[in-house]
Amino acid sequence: MSGENPPPEYGETWVYESIVKALPGIDIPTWAALAIQLVVFEVAVVAMAWYYDVWNAAIAATAVIFVATVGSIEMLRISTLVRRIDVPPTYSALLFSSNMEVVLSVLAYIAMLTHLFVFDPQVAETPLVTTLFGPEPPVLVVYLTLLVLWDVCYRIGTGWWASITGLWRSLRFRFEPETARVFQRADLETWGFGVLQLVLVPFVLDQPVLLASLLAHVTAVTVVTAASVTLLHVRSREPDATRS
Repeated sequence: MSGENPPPEYGETWVYESIVKALPGIDIPTWAALAIQLVVFEVAVVAMAWYYDVWNAAIAATAVIFVATVGSIEMLRISTLVRRIDVPPTYSALLFSSNMEVVLSVLAYIAMLTHLFVFDPQVAETPLVTTLFGPEPPVLVVYLTLLVLWDVCYRIGTGWWASITGLWRSLRFRFEPETARVFQRADLETWGFGVLQLVLVPFVLDQPVLLASLLAHVTAVTVVTAASVTLLHVRSREPDATRS
């Protein structure tokens, strides 16, 4: 399929896409929405770091904001690639309309909060929250931190769901080589965002649970997307490879 596609309807998008387009009376281009996301968060982080003197937290927060912003870009790139071609309706519904990426994101976010505020204080001599914010964390700083953490957890959840549905799609359907190549590009975008999250490793080196979780996450996305890309390549070359 070529040419301009009509904008997706609500219910046929990821939650992030719906939010960007749902502001009443406001219609801003995608690049501007991404720039606003990056600038607003980063200005808030720097301002609070300066006011409360918590620069250690600001450095880590900047890395998280960077990952979340790139995650937003990758989400839009993946959705654009998928919508360029005719796709099986069941795959499109699973990817965009099921809202499963939100469920996975909530699970990741709850796990993060449980670790930060329950598990880590029980096992660490100096909890990570204390290391970053001091013995009396400023309320506004903690609020912003939790908001930024949700932002990146949502992108991670979306990456999980994109990789899982991608593998299901590659197992379930056969595609012509041209279509398969588009899906391979989408899968590689998912994998690239997963690998990008390794920039957070230096900030969790002293946190074995977080470090192991991050490495396991990246490894899982790598294995799943590699399997999907391989299946697309092999099955698109079979004599009866047609779009289902």
